[in-house]
Amino acid sequence: MVVGTLVLALLGYGLHFVCPWPWAWVIFVPVEVWLLAFFRDPERAILGTASDYVSPADGVVSDIREIPVCDVLGEPAIRIGIFLSVFNVHINRAPCQGVIKSVQYRKGKFINALHHDEASNKNEANTIVIADPAGRVVAGVRQLVGLIARRIVCDAKVGDKVERGQRYGMIKFGSRTELYIPSRLKPTVKVKVGQKVRGTADILASVER
Repeated sequence: MVVGTLVLALLGYGLHFVCPWPWAWVIFVPVEVWLLAFFRDPERAILGTASDYVSPADGVVSDIREIPVCDVLGEPAIRIGIFLSVFNVHINRAPCQGVIKSVQYRKGKFINALHHDEASNKNEANTIVIADPAGRVVAGVRQLVGLIARRIVCDAKVGDKVERGQRYGMIKFGSRTELYIPSRLKPTVKVKVGQKVRGTADILASVER
């Protein structure tokens, strides 16, 4: 936010010397407003119980799939994909409580995130896997870049304890976030494709503990 604001300020100052209109700098005001809105990080109430998985991101549910062989969890899973536009909050949050078992970064392409499977398999990504105290995997969250998004931020480290709704990273400028839940937990999906969801504030699925 600071860097973006300084760049816009310098551009506005420079425009003063090449444009005869003294108020030309105001054309950068909408960009500054959008920049501040993009990096907003609202406080959210955490709904449900420990068996309810909250949304790890703001956006629209783009797809819901059963994955017979899930490369993220190493077992059958349900995948819920969320598309984030440039107007959504881009903070990522933990869907459930647990311990970070692994953090996996993958180099890749920048395919449009609306191409669900292709983007999921080929785009640059960062994935965290969450386990319960006994070491059993209970969830995975994959941050994926898109056509515009080029930077993933992940502060989670192996061994960190996370709570439901806890912030752990973000994706900058439009992207895709995927939630993976092991099929053995018998997840009941609570959302539909096309539904708008908010990180922490909406429950995506419930499981049997």
